[in-house]
Amino acid sequence: MILTGDSITGTSYYYESPSRYRRYIIKGYVDETDNSVVWWDDELIEDKTKALSLFNRKKRGESKADFNCPGPGVMMLDGKMYAADNQTKPEGDVHLDKTETAIFKDEWDFIIKNYTLGTNDPDIIDSVALIAQQPNTRSDTTASEKTPTVSPPLVKTEDPRKDSGVKSQIVGVPVSRQDAKVETKIASPTIEQKFTSREKVFQKQIPLSGDSIELQFYDNAEIDGDSISLFLNGKMIFEHVRLTDKAYVVKLSVNDLHEDNELIMVAENLGTIPPNTSYMVAIVGDKRYDAQLASTENSSAMIKLIKAASHEP
Repeated sequence: MILTGDSITGTSYYYESPSRYRRYIIKGYVDETDNSVVWWDDELIEDKTKALSLFNRKKRGESKADFNCPGPGVMMLDGKMYAADNQTKPEGDVHLDKTETAIFKDEWDFIIKNYTLGTNDPDIIDSVALIAQQPNTRSDTTASEKTPTVSPPLVKTEDPRKDSGVKSQIVGVPVSRQDAKVETKIASPTIEQKFTSREKVFQKQIPLSGDSIELQFYDNAEIDGDSISLFLNGKMIFEHVRLTDKAYVVKLSVNDLHEDNELIMVAENLGTIPPNTSYMVAIVGDKRYDAQLASTENSSAMIKLIKAASHEP
């Protein structure tokens, strides 16, 4: 499942083996009333069942589930399945477990692998969604032949309505032999290009004194995968800084700084909850300064660091 804004896309597989399966395009959204995830199999794009006794999804049904993370490394989606014509009475239970390996590999692997590094861009996701609608449908090529290696998946589950040995898997990403072309086609801007092209929005001015300044960066909201780069006076000094509830600490020597300095925070991605927000704490001697920083696809946050002596009469 791939989240872009409040919409969900991706693919799902219902399978008996790597060569006997059905593949659907997933569509869905995040329900803001309770933060649950709602999705459905929107379109059948591959059918390699060969008389396989898989249930036939003639009617579009919806699944609605909540995230459940009971411990480190454990992620589940638990909820209910509904018929398209009756959203009040559940038809079955949904229980999806995150797994470490995937049977299927398709176009979405590239997006998930690089999600926090820029591939969460809506334009990139839309491009891959178009590619996913045109899969390799050769019936003489099995999934195992097309995918000699296995990539990390998102979730898989047993079909809740039929104990037939038929499994279901919703996979976050997979790439066919077109991978190299896909990566070239949807290459996202470099961090330096993002720094150059985006507007720098002034946020706060901090006076400098003493020998050093300590900067602490936190995620300012829900921990959602925000990642930033820091530029000082036009030069990148740190990249791929993941923002969490624990401080990412940067120390700068005041003697090495100019009289007037510009520190720019560039969003590498927007996390799952745009915009990319950071809470910055600056420690100068015995004084503390803080700032709420927000960066988007069009703007970067600017902090000015000014040596106090430069403004003395």
